[in-house]
Amino acid sequence: MKFVAIDLETANADMSSICQIGIARFNGAILEEEWKTYVDPEDYFDAVNVSIHGIDETVVAGAPTFRKVVNTVNGMLGNRVVVTHTHFDRVALHQATRKYQTQQPQCTWLDSAMVARRAWQECAYSGYGLGNVCKLIGYEFKHHDALEDAKAAAKILLAAMTHSGLDLEAWLKRVRQPIDSNSEHRIARAGNPQGPLCGEVLAFTGQLEISRREAADMAANIGCEVEAGVTKKTTLLIVGDQDVSRLVGHSKSSKHRKAEELIEKGQPIRILRESDFRKLIELSN
Repeated sequence: MKFVAIDLETANADMSSICQIGIARFNGAILEEEWKTYVDPEDYFDAVNVSIHGIDETVVAGAPTFRKVVNTVNGMLGNRVVVTHTHFDRVALHQATRKYQTQQPQCTWLDSAMVARRAWQECAYSGYGLGNVCKLIGYEFKHHDALEDAKAAAKILLAAMTHSGLDLEAWLKRVRQPIDSNSEHRIARAGNPQGPLCGEVLAFTGQLEISRREAADMAANIGCEVEAGVTKKTTLLIVGDQDVSRLVGHSKSSKHRKAEELIEKGQPIRILRESDFRKLIELSN
């Protein structure tokens, strides 16, 4: 599980005015390489920006221009998952490559702010700034230093992986889903009466790789009636793969526990992993 984190500081409101770059390369939780450089933005320094990061004309005196470091940057980012906290740094890099007419890095971008908003409920709609999230996970760093910020973004991703049980590949999918992917609003579906599983009554629980709505549509298409919760009519409970592998005892969801209680009382409920459910969908069509 290798990825790279990057952060940029700018001299003024023009996002192409990069004056510092920090890059950290990780192999899992291990920091393999770090690189930082000041950059001569060939532009003026705004007092507001200087007050934030402390970089001005005197600091970048003699530093290389972006044109001279872009190959190093692209070499470190190329063909990797690249983590930034919010899209600011991605946009700044894009604008700088346009300004200097150089190539953009070919990579897969992952926003650690979007990760944080999905990993921790308290960050879902506010408080997902780099400093606030690092405080939440107990990581201390020097804010507004490009390398320190890059490593902080990486630490947020690593903490979210540990907290959620989702790996890097799963997070690349998760950030494309709604913040509350487990929302049960409008999940109920009437099953297709012509479907091969007509008569089955299905519910979902746990963290799914696809949205609940998409999963509900798939289930209804093959004939399942979809309900928001487990009831005395439930015959199928679909559980997220991660929840099956890591949840035990009372760490299981309330739906999972209720289904097991009903099974003990004789109700014929089959509990399936999401991956098995998706194979069931595939073979039923």
